[in-house]
Amino acid sequence: MNPLYWSHKTASIPEGGLHRTVSATEPERMAIAKELGLVSCGTVAVVYDIRALGMGRYRLAGALDAHLTQACVATLEPVPQTIKEPFEVEFGPPDSLPDVGDVEVEVLSVPDVEPVDHGAIDVGRVVFEILSAALDPYPRKAGATLEWQDPECGGAEWATGPFGALKKLKDQP
Repeated sequence: MNPLYWSHKTASIPEGGLHRTVSATEPERMAIAKELGLVSCGTVAVVYDIRALGMGRYRLAGALDAHLTQACVATLEPVPQTIKEPFEVEFGPPDSLPDVGDVEVEVLSVPDVEPVDHGAIDVGRVVFEILSAALDPYPRKAGATLEWQDPECGGAEWATGPFGALKKLKDQP
């Protein structure tokens, strides 16, 4: 689900292009935090331009600046994170996009062109996808360690290493 409903009708984009600065509202930030499993989402701001390229094609280019908090994977303590990501996406009419069908192709061999959906460029979807892709998949607070031992191993030191389970099997009669 995309909690950012920022879009522009292609018919309303001036000939010289469109320049916007947008910040997520509090309800949008709360929805982003919920959707991405964040502790909190402080700010999500975007500066972007949309320019016509001709033949129904448009280029969306800008920069995302977000400040959010994730939970540490080891301690669940809050880990602040700043994301600054530039982006550039081309949009085109759906019927002009390359149709690769069921054929396997290399990802980089097909032009990265998004469809203009119902005559609109969905900036919010692009921003949300960039934000979610830029998140640290394993946020860790500085110096955090996971202090866990398998209760079935009786706390033996050797049980915490990578070969602890194998050693336990080896020692069995």
